[in-house]
Amino acid sequence: MKKHNFYAGPSILPQYTIDKSIEGIRDFAGTGLSVLEISHRSKEFIACMDNAIGLVKELLDVPSGYQVIFLGGGASLQFAMVPMNLMNSRSAYLITGEWASKAFREAKIYGEALEVASSKDKNFSYIPKNYSLPSDVDYFHITTNNTIYGTQLREDPLVPVPLVADMSSDIFSRPVDVSRYSIIYAGAQKNLAPAGVAMVIIKEDVLGKVTRPIPTMLDYRTHIKAGSMFNTPPVFTVFAAEQTLKWLKELGGVKAIEKKNIEKAQMLYDEIERNKLFKPTVGDHEDRSLMNICFIMTDEYKELEKDFLEFAKSRGIIGIAGHRSVGGFRASTYNALPAESVKALVDTMKEFEKNR
Repeated sequence: MKKHNFYAGPSILPQYTIDKSIEGIRDFAGTGLSVLEISHRSKEFIACMDNAIGLVKELLDVPSGYQVIFLGGGASLQFAMVPMNLMNSRSAYLITGEWASKAFREAKIYGEALEVASSKDKNFSYIPKNYSLPSDVDYFHITTNNTIYGTQLREDPLVPVPLVADMSSDIFSRPVDVSRYSIIYAGAQKNLAPAGVAMVIIKEDVLGKVTRPIPTMLDYRTHIKAGSMFNTPPVFTVFAAEQTLKWLKELGGVKAIEKKNIEKAQMLYDEIERNKLFKPTVGDHEDRSLMNICFIMTDEYKELEKDFLEFAKSRGIIGIAGHRSVGGFRASTYNALPAESVKALVDTMKEFEKNR
């Protein structure tokens, strides 16, 4: 039976990436060595790193004055590195979910962090709007997609202060106006590669302005200067990321994948709203995520939640249980998930409804 992988992260990867990674594990770039054992200083891996960085710049149309680096530690380390490198006095945060809240807590270690708005009052089921942003903050931090609660900022804000975005779960899912951001960071394990690395896009002129000493390893300038090679990078994960970026380019880039993502999400949201057993957790259509589609049983059928999960599993639908803090269901429809998997879930929902 075919498995349809809806896990939120680590999540589905393109088959192209899996196949090329297997080849690289056996023989990397014709060296006769595995990518798992190759030196990160070898010319073959340096070429891999350079190509991955070049593909990021090409696919996101990164302007001059920006650098792309790959770092260990995932996005969670970026929660601390951002304020450490950017905040002299105070910063501002938009609180839209668990990860935004964690980033906010880390910022408080380094200075005054302001909560400009939060959707916690309604269990993070919407994106706050019409908030006031102070003009004297060192930066404004947003989380563009919220995996646990199923909300997403689909447009790039235009703000009068340096803008920082955690795009871990929707990077490369749509075109981005990088020029509006000072830093974009993303953990790899959603739309890019296996867990183990974070990609960071940095506008160079935002660095070097804090007065605090920064540990060498936590200073963005260290990694920019060393081309992401100051210490041993996560070699295999960077190699896998390069394969995903090649795959995305072959598909036609982020505009092409955005079209597919919109179609997949619409197919599932339409069924959630049609089916008498289910309802979406995010009411406002413009706030709904195209990457993590969250829904629950209607009140009348709430006791069928476990039954539906078992039924879906029997049909090859894997990973749709909601986050443990929320419950319900979550279908993660990342770039690599084919439309046929969404259709399989929709058909499963229809079949389950028919028997009730």
